[in-house]
Amino acid sequence: MLIDVTDRKQVEEERRLLNETLEQRVQERTRQLTETLMQLRQSERRFRLFVQGVADYAIFMLDKDGIITNWNSGAERINGYRADEIIGQHFSVFYTPADQKDGLPARALATATRDGRFEMEGWRVRKDGTRFWANVVIDAVHDDDGELIGFAKVTRDMTERRAVEEQLRQSQKMEAVGQLTNGVAHDFNNLLATIIPSLELAQPHIKDERVLRYLDNAMHAAERGAQLTNQLLAFSRRHELLAEPVDVNQVISATCEMLPRTIGPKIAIETILDGDAWPAKTEHGQLDLALLNLAINARDAMPEGGKLTIATKNVTRGSRSRHPPFDPGDYVMIAVADTGTGMTEEVRSRAFEPFFTTKGTGKGTGLGLAMVYGFVKQSGGTITIDSEIERGSIFRIYLPRALRRLGIDDEAGERHKWDGGPPSRILVVDDNSAVRAITAVMLRAFGHDAVEAASGQDALTLLERDREFDLLIIDLAMPDLDGAEFAESAEQFVPGVPRLFITGYAEASRLRQRAGGEVLKKPFRRAQLAEKLRRILPAPARRQWAGQSGP
Repeated sequence: MLIDVTDRKQVEEERRLLNETLEQRVQERTRQLTETLMQLRQSERRFRLFVQGVADYAIFMLDKDGIITNWNSGAERINGYRADEIIGQHFSVFYTPADQKDGLPARALATATRDGRFEMEGWRVRKDGTRFWANVVIDAVHDDDGELIGFAKVTRDMTERRAVEEQLRQSQKMEAVGQLTNGVAHDFNNLLATIIPSLELAQPHIKDERVLRYLDNAMHAAERGAQLTNQLLAFSRRHELLAEPVDVNQVISATCEMLPRTIGPKIAIETILDGDAWPAKTEHGQLDLALLNLAINARDAMPEGGKLTIATKNVTRGSRSRHPPFDPGDYVMIAVADTGTGMTEEVRSRAFEPFFTTKGTGKGTGLGLAMVYGFVKQSGGTITIDSEIERGSIFRIYLPRALRRLGIDDEAGERHKWDGGPPSRILVVDDNSAVRAITAVMLRAFGHDAVEAASGQDALTLLERDREFDLLIIDLAMPDLDGAEFAESAEQFVPGVPRLFITGYAEASRLRQRAGGEVLKKPFRRAQLAEKLRRILPAPARRQWAGQSGP
């Protein structure tokens, strides 16, 4: 039997070469896989270092059931847990009790599983129990075969951004509503500017006691209307604030003396006053009214009784402070706390809106806290609310410290009544016929000669032929030619003649600067008009009108 040795050797050689080639390929593939694995490990290490180094985001992994499997430094900073404290727990620990009860964590994982991603913003809870506003993204993670193996969760603390956005929205809303309320107050003040003086002029002529009581009731109602417009103007920050150094402790003590009659015997009142409290730069009367409104608000929150605490404290705010949001400087803090029902987050966010009230019909105007807000902002301060359901609320007012010492106002004290004085000739310019007429009647009752003009243009036409006037009383808000424009045009006819501007708006300081004269806000009483006339008109009058002067 013959065997072809040559063929066998050839086959063995081919097999050897094939094995060598295969071994080389295996070695090359192994080297490539090893390099790839090393690169993956390096990449994973770099990614882990990157994730661990991100402090502004909480980045961590969950298994399919929502159990936390790793934890980065940002998660520790934002949520407050160390890795050894939180790994192995369910991620629902970060949700509020209400969200947990509502099943939000499970719905979040279900959405991420179905759609690949879940994203929302909402309140989350830190280890210490405090809440923060979070932007949350949960991404589903799959293996190479498409099987779900877990979730990647990224959380960002958005509390500060939300506070800024909310402050901007609140400011824009308050400004818009403030413009509306200012216009309403202006129109209402025009009505009251006719009603109040008319009642005053009628009272001396009535002898019937029953009719006088009717007039008194009407006057009280009109004055209440004037107070409401002042509250509207205070909210819209258009009430002119007569700022001066005010002893806040003294105001609080005086207010607390009258509070028992206002809030009732079931509420205990406690004051914790800093004996070294700085004087505040604000208006005494408006602060008193603000405290009264806060006390009434507290009373309504404690229908079964409770405790009202009013405290003062000096506060110096640095340039790096962020909460509450107001300028650096020295402030006097006034805290008004109650043990009442507290507020929900929704009610707290709307508490300063005008006409917003949680009271029943007829039990409140919804202007009390709006007035407080406007007064505090106009004073250059701020106000905050901390509230907890069934535990009560704390309102904190921050008023700027007055730089000059408390003193006695030389102009303060009882104002003497109008004494008649030498007659003067006065031009009254107002497009509202009722206000114009009643103002002229009051002037004549004082012994003056009052001439009326229905518009700025009518008044200019009159001044072209008759220039003998001692005073111009001008409504600022007139159509076509407003009060300031008329006064400027009138200067060519009656140079140097003083002007008294009347207005249903209340930005008296700005108006006075623009118009160049004294400003009297509507509605005004006879005594207020008389006081302005005493200040403006010399005695005897600067000059007599043509009918009283001789050759």
